[in-house]
Amino acid sequence: MKEAALLLNSINNPQDLNNLNLDELKVLSSEIRTLLVKTVESNGGHLGSNLGIVELTIALHRVFDSPNDIILWDTGHQTYVHKLLTGRREEFVNLRLPEGISGYPSRNESPHDWIENSHASTVLSYAHGLASANSLSENARRIIAVIGDGSLTGGMAFEGLNNLGHSGKKVTIVLNDNGRSYAPTISRLSESLIRIRSNPTYMRRQHRLEKLAEGIPWVGEILERGINATKAAIREIFEPPAFFEALGITYLGPFDGHDIEEIEQALSNAVEFEGPVVVHVLTQKGRGHAPAEMDSIKHMHDTSGMKSGSYTEAFSETLVKIGESNSNVVAVTAAMPDSTGLLSFRERFPERCFDVGIAEQHAVTAAAGMALGGLRPVVAIYSTFLTRAIDQINLDVGLHELPVIFCIDRAGVTGDDGPSHHGLLDISLLSKIPKMKIFAPSSYQELQQMLEDSIEITDGPVAIRWPKTPAPQVKWDEVGSGTDARKVIETPGKKEVCILAAGKMLAEALGVLKQPQGIYATIWDPRILHPLDREMLADAMKHKLVVTIEDGYVEGGFGSSVLSHINREQSDCRVINLGVPLSFHSHDKPDSLLSSFGLNAVEIAKTIEQALSEI
Repeated sequence: MKEAALLLNSINNPQDLNNLNLDELKVLSSEIRTLLVKTVESNGGHLGSNLGIVELTIALHRVFDSPNDIILWDTGHQTYVHKLLTGRREEFVNLRLPEGISGYPSRNESPHDWIENSHASTVLSYAHGLASANSLSENARRIIAVIGDGSLTGGMAFEGLNNLGHSGKKVTIVLNDNGRSYAPTISRLSESLIRIRSNPTYMRRQHRLEKLAEGIPWVGEILERGINATKAAIREIFEPPAFFEALGITYLGPFDGHDIEEIEQALSNAVEFEGPVVVHVLTQKGRGHAPAEMDSIKHMHDTSGMKSGSYTEAFSETLVKIGESNSNVVAVTAAMPDSTGLLSFRERFPERCFDVGIAEQHAVTAAAGMALGGLRPVVAIYSTFLTRAIDQINLDVGLHELPVIFCIDRAGVTGDDGPSHHGLLDISLLSKIPKMKIFAPSSYQELQQMLEDSIEITDGPVAIRWPKTPAPQVKWDEVGSGTDARKVIETPGKKEVCILAAGKMLAEALGVLKQPQGIYATIWDPRILHPLDREMLADAMKHKLVVTIEDGYVEGGFGSSVLSHINREQSDCRVINLGVPLSFHSHDKPDSLLSSFGLNAVEIAKTIEQALSEI
């Protein structure tokens, strides 16, 4: 047997796994978990999901010939083990760091990464498309789609299942059931389905998995009802054959997701079937690391969480305060009550907090229904996930002029999670919805004020967008109110330059005044990006130069609206729009990325100096 400490170092590609016996694979699994904990605790990232999928990933790469066989991952944050086994072990120390490897699949990194998938519930549609391409080209590649039970709460996953079953395309679907779905997924769906035939083989397997489940930190409703209810839920969740087979999909399982030999046998059997097959495996999220096993929030998703002094914290504490005085206020989340700051509200008002699972479109339209029924729904969501539901925001909320409040976290450049998680589209998209009001707080206190004010706006939807970065603390006399912009600084004398700095970019605008160029400027905090404040615009046009700054795409954003207005007024002042260039931007620290776009005080001052010299 090889020396244990050297096993992981001997894996340079998936084929090397075939040189190890089962005992060595157990040692390898332990080594991988040690490295995962060390790296994620240093660099941040998704720990629980990767600790739980170690054996399953090993088995997948032993049974299938990646990248010739196509392994697709839903919610790609669970691919750390996959990266370690596909030639990126040495680079893993720089996971999520600038110039390091991505925390998600990356086609630039490896031919083993077929899709750069980070949004949930999409992989079955990719699989259907690839399988269709294979059949038309008579390609012998096998298609494997790995999807979690939580992702099955997304409607797109069922669209994929339906089309796969109807088409009969040969795809192996690995259902990774780790007990961390945000609602009991399969069990809820199978309540009205025929229960599986009782047979000794099945019952023995079920009994063994129930024993395994006793060690799993189940959350939510199951935790409240105790281990007996857990076993009952397992019996329910382990009886989905009728559901899948009604769609034309063969069901196999459930299997112990930490038994490599059992998983390999199941996967090998699955490929012998014609048409799509579901291989259902039970895994323990956070396995092998006590803090991740016991902490169902911090370690189960992203280790970053809600930080003290963040915009998210300002939102969280203010929403609870508003909820105390207004019983009509309810909160809606699409499977992220922790990261979006709703845990305190849910603890205080459990009956008024709705987690709909990974179903952003449903979340928005359900909120519309709540508003129609007289409630004041607050939808807490990341910017990158908000855009999955833009049609619902436009037609189900906007068209009906409903007072739904969208609280948009991680807006702008977000940093470590890369191109799929930057929130750069929300201003451009939401500003095209009639009656939509878009706020951008520049401080902790501004967000609190904006949320309070939004409750009073009843003639249409409201959006409040804020970044992941820390929130500046200011005095209350430095906070605006209502839908008015706030003039922060007015330099006496000649009107040369007016800076309109949206949200967090106000800090950079103020930094311009400290630069050696000696620029004197009028600075506005727009506060509301749509519709534009008329007093702010009138004052801006008194200057020779108007500079807008935003941390979203410059095309079609806040600055573009300012430019359009000034052009309509036929003003002779020059307008420069500064923002994020239209591209898919890699992972890096937010301030580093913004600096690379010229969005820091030093570069903004240089831009202004150059522009003034040309006027």
